[in-house]
Amino acid sequence: MTNVQKRVLFIGAGRMAQAIIEGLVNKTEFAITVANKGNQERLEFVKNHYGVETTEHWVNHASEMDIIFLAMPPDAHASILKELAEKIGGQLVMTVAAGISPTYMESMLPDATPVVSVMPNTAAKQGESITLYAPGQHVNQQHIQWIETLLSGIGEYEKVTEKQIEELTAITGSAPAFIYKLAGVLEQMALETGVTQQQARKLVAQMIAGSAEMLKTNIDTTELINQVATPGGSTAAGLDSLDNNQFNTSIQQAIIACRKKAAAIK
Repeated sequence: MTNVQKRVLFIGAGRMAQAIIEGLVNKTEFAITVANKGNQERLEFVKNHYGVETTEHWVNHASEMDIIFLAMPPDAHASILKELAEKIGGQLVMTVAAGISPTYMESMLPDATPVVSVMPNTAAKQGESITLYAPGQHVNQQHIQWIETLLSGIGEYEKVTEKQIEELTAITGSAPAFIYKLAGVLEQMALETGVTQQQARKLVAQMIAGSAEMLKTNIDTTELINQVATPGGSTAAGLDSLDNNQFNTSIQQAIIACRKKAAAIK
């Protein structure tokens, strides 16, 4: 990336936008302006907390920007893209909204507009997201560099296709909630032993964090299970119980349910 700052306009200042902004404020490659419709208090918070420029009238700034980041709900995109189409010419347009595909954005914006769909997860605010991004057909290598530099501020990232981001979002974006649900059950059972809430959370959180580190070694998951479970032992009994209660099927059905709902929202 060149030394010239890239000007980024965020349209939307919610939690995900703020997580990404926080990851960018120390990156000298970007100069950030933030707009947020109808919530002056939030805009003031973002300005004071992150030290970025803000505006109540993004339409006055869009043409000056290099990157326009759409951080609003899916149902707000149609009207924003229609307005944006009259103001831009060649800027990279990004969205974090589920169901807003590169193909859809390209259909709404001027010909040859570079677009990208980005799907972080809530760990972005800790700099630990695994973010998927699916570029449109007019994104070049320079744009890829901008995208990856921007996303590196919130964690890891993977480039995927438009079809893949639709199917993988249930795993990288929704499935953290399933992990938290499991953690909540384990935490409650830990509390029943008489430990404190703080101890219970620490035990469960570190167990999950350690397990995640083991997964990063790329050892097959079956082998990792075998490293924990002795044949005929207590862990094996627990695994048998999960199998008898259709654990794998339940998880698969949850992912399918997420995908179906996401498709219905589009």
